[in-house]
Amino acid sequence: MRTYRLEGQGGIDKLSMREEPAPEPGPHQIVVRVRATSLNRRDTMILNGTYPLTPQPGIVPLSDGAGEVTAIGDGVTRFAVGDRVTGSYFARWVDGRMHPGVVDQLGCTLDGMLSEYALLDEQWAVRLPDHLSWQEGATFTCAGLTAWSALTAAEIPKPGQWVLVIGSGGVAVFAVQFAKLMGCRVAAVTSRDEKADRLRALGADLVIAAAETPEWGMKLREATGGIDLVVETGGPATFAQSLIASSLYGRIVLLTVQDQKGRSVEIPGPVYQRSLATISRIFVGSRSALETMLAAVATHRLKPVIDGIFPFAEAREGYRHFQRGDVFGKVVVDGA
Repeated sequence: MRTYRLEGQGGIDKLSMREEPAPEPGPHQIVVRVRATSLNRRDTMILNGTYPLTPQPGIVPLSDGAGEVTAIGDGVTRFAVGDRVTGSYFARWVDGRMHPGVVDQLGCTLDGMLSEYALLDEQWAVRLPDHLSWQEGATFTCAGLTAWSALTAAEIPKPGQWVLVIGSGGVAVFAVQFAKLMGCRVAAVTSRDEKADRLRALGADLVIAAAETPEWGMKLREATGGIDLVVETGGPATFAQSLIASSLYGRIVLLTVQDQKGRSVEIPGPVYQRSLATISRIFVGSRSALETMLAAVATHRLKPVIDGIFPFAEAREGYRHFQRGDVFGKVVVDGA
């Protein structure tokens, strides 16, 4: 089979394709013929050596992938040959609260999905909704579940409340879609005015172009009466404005704490002294949360937004396109 591995860290030249024997399942393992994968911000951080969790040497990258089960080992009860599956980001985190014993991640400390075949423990995978294509099914593991958890991990926003998203990457776009499913009103901030219409078409009720209104926090607060929940993916560049935009008892789910230059989020004291907003963190989510999210996706027949699809042999180009940052939704790499 063909597979990609990271031969060290430091850039795209460390991503190499190999020919290796196809895996055979051991007890409680499944072999998945990977039909599509997708990229997330953490994948470029792993590639560049800036991710906080140290990857295994020679790791197969990418947490997100979709395919069908082609072989099962002894004792497998969760899946049968022919089942459509995707992997779980924190492979060992099945349910409950996170703890140090469940930090292993596909594509980082465990071989991921950028391969013709993937060998997974049966506990590391979940079934995909039937209405999704392979490319669509490959987009939910990281960005989709992160957006879902940002909206549901604590107090689920009520219908009519305001949710704010930053940018148009995978997490932000999924957050727009999920917030609308919940009956919320959505505000979006984008750096590119030409993306505003696409965000509105996706369901955003109010869109602000940051290039035209760099101090957008107060404008949003005045227009909405205060944001109830911020899905904060912008980090140091946007956090202060998100706090200004928040309602008195608003919630900010802080997903990005550092930028590419290493600058950290700072809490502006004069603003926070006037606020009772709650600032919280989430780490993607458990397998149980992934199954719950995909059940909602199936019920509403939700389709993810795909920015572009690259052939397996051009995975490096997919990385380059993603790293340029001008994406709307998910960047997909087809299967081998």
